[in-house]
Amino acid sequence: MALKLKDTFYISHGSPTLSIDESIQARKFLQSWKKDVYQEKPKSILIISGHWDTTVPTVNVIQTTNDTIYDFYGFPKPMYQLKYPAPGASHLAKRVKELLNKSGFNRVNEDKKRGLDHGAWVPLMLMYPEADIPVCQLSVQSNLDGTHHYNIGKALAPLKDEGVLIIGSGSAVHNLRALDFSAGEEATPWALEFDNWLKDALLDGRYEDVNHYEQKAPHARKAHPHPDHFFPLHVAIGAAGENSKAKLIHSSIEVGTLSYASYQFTSDSS
Repeated sequence: MALKLKDTFYISHGSPTLSIDESIQARKFLQSWKKDVYQEKPKSILIISGHWDTTVPTVNVIQTTNDTIYDFYGFPKPMYQLKYPAPGASHLAKRVKELLNKSGFNRVNEDKKRGLDHGAWVPLMLMYPEADIPVCQLSVQSNLDGTHHYNIGKALAPLKDEGVLIIGSGSAVHNLRALDFSAGEEATPWALEFDNWLKDALLDGRYEDVNHYEQKAPHARKAHPHPDHFFPLHVAIGAAGENSKAKLIHSSIEVGTLSYASYQFTSDSS
C-alpha cells in the first residue's frame, strides 16, 4: 500500500552556524527528529526554503545528486566543507509543476542545475543525516503575499498521499539587522510578542490571520522586513488543509530576535 502522510512542517533554521554550533538548542531538536518528532520515513521530501526567491514558482529538477550550495559569507571554514549529497527528485519536481499548473499557477519554471541552499541542507543534514531520501526544492516569491503561498500549499496537498514530506524552512522571526549578540538567553520584547502572536494564531487555527499577518500581527514589519523566511510557513499550512491542527514542536530565540519556533500541521482526516 502506498505510504500516506498526514503532516507538514515549518522549521525555523535560524543561522547557518546551526550546521556546526552544538550550543544552539534547535540543533538538538533537529537531531532528535526521527526518534522524537517524526518516525515515518518519507518517500521523498519537498522543501520550500526562504533562501530561494524567484518571481514565479520554480522547482529544481535534478536527475543525479543535489549540489550543496554555500550561500553564506564569512563563516568558519568547516561549514564550507560540509556536504549533503541527497539524491535529486526530478519525478517529484515534475509532479509539483503539474499540480501547480492544474491549480491555476500557469507559469512554473524548472531549474536543472540548482542544488540545495543552506535553508534546505542545514536542517535536513541534522534531520536525515544519511542523505538517502530524494529531495526537491521549491522557491518562494517575496514579491507576492501570504495568501499566494497558502494557495501554493493547497495545490500541493495531494503530495502527502504520495508519501512526500512537505517542509517549509525559514525563521519565525527574521530581522538580521536587529540581532542582539549581548542578549544572552533573553528575547527582545517585540520579537517575543510577534513569536507569541504567531503561536497563538496557529494553535487557534486562525490561518487567515497568518495569511494577513502584515495587518494582524504586532511588529509584523520589524519581525519580517523581508518576508522570504516567513512564506514557507504559509505553504506548509496550505498543504496541511483548512482543518489541520497546528502543534508547536520547538521554541527558542537566539541573539535576542532570531526565533527557531517550529510547527507541525496535521490534517484532519475526517
